[in-house]
Amino acid sequence: MRILVLGGDGYLGWPTAMYLSARGHAVGVLDNFAKRRWEVELNVEPLFPIATLHDRVKAWKEVTGRTIELYVADLRNYGAVRAILEGFRPEAVIHYGEQPSAPYSMIDHGRAVFTQVNNLSGTLHVLWAMREVAPACHLVKLGTMGEYGTPNIDIEEGFIEIEYKGRKDVLPYPKQAGSFYHLSKVHDSHNILFACRVWKLRSTDLNQGVVYGIETEETKLDPRLMTSFHYDEVFGTALNRFCVQAAIGIPLTVYGQGGQTRGFLNIRDTLRCVELAVLNPPQAGEYRVFNQFTETFNVLDLAEMVKREGEKLGLAVQIQHLKNPRVEAEQHYYNPVLRKLLELGLKPHRLSDVLLDSMLQAVCEHAPRVKKDIILPRVSWDGVREAVVEPGLAWAAPRAHGD
Repeated sequence: MRILVLGGDGYLGWPTAMYLSARGHAVGVLDNFAKRRWEVELNVEPLFPIATLHDRVKAWKEVTGRTIELYVADLRNYGAVRAILEGFRPEAVIHYGEQPSAPYSMIDHGRAVFTQVNNLSGTLHVLWAMREVAPACHLVKLGTMGEYGTPNIDIEEGFIEIEYKGRKDVLPYPKQAGSFYHLSKVHDSHNILFACRVWKLRSTDLNQGVVYGIETEETKLDPRLMTSFHYDEVFGTALNRFCVQAAIGIPLTVYGQGGQTRGFLNIRDTLRCVELAVLNPPQAGEYRVFNQFTETFNVLDLAEMVKREGEKLGLAVQIQHLKNPRVEAEQHYYNPVLRKLLELGLKPHRLSDVLLDSMLQAVCEHAPRVKKDIILPRVSWDGVREAVVEPGLAWAAPRAHGD
């Protein structure tokens, strides 16, 4: 199958491209390297050194003999998107190519607007290009469980049956996004649903939980094929942050009470979920949603797990509660449905099986590279910054498209 991966330089994009290439698919990757520029803006970087996408594509060829086609383009450039789809002729497009961070979208006005303009316009360009030159192509779009929020009812997979005043209908599940980034994903979902209904496109929306892990079968083949690991407050995750804090001997910082519960899955399961979606496409005109996670944990659960595993390695690990910089419920009901991917054959990995052997040990080995000053929160959801911006340091808004 011919598969184009948008955002192919990213944490998930690059492992996905290798995974599919290794299984005999003709794979192309597209990226504009914006994430690397945002890292420079904020003075953050992955814990492990990461090769350029050009060098990784070259290394993949040297190690496996397989070719991944590389396209450098911005999804906001419709002409480029259309030309690439017309030339590559994908049967599936895997869409990771968006600004991926909730905290980034909450830094300031400029980044909030940029996140939504960037993400929505890029996805719209992909949809229009598919309509014009690849109408039979299957769009596999990375959504997020964060679209749903934390409702006090079970979270169904994309749709819910409603009875009101004696009448019933199946409607999109109500969305309660927690940031301007998550809202961009909500708007994407609405646009894709509309395009499928009106233009008879086909799409799978993967509402994904928090992904953890740094190793896949392909990244282990050569150090040049490694994917990124962020621990800073903008692009990192709570679990990554806890692993780094344990490795360098500072307290694990739990936001608020720590009862915030989310879905999680291992990076290997992400790759398998994408593959299952690609190999089992929807019908023309069908828009479907898969909830993509394997376990749920709250933040305090994660901290206590890292503390236990760190102590097995001889680390002295403490837990500290910080004022929560986010506006969110810290104690809540959370019961998302996971059905469709299991029915297609997903066999989940468990966090308890991989945390010690891969993540925590690898972080300890790279502990000298940790930048301590990028770990604690600087972004406040209510717009009030109380901590740790260095005197005189301002975050300038990103340039508008075309500047």
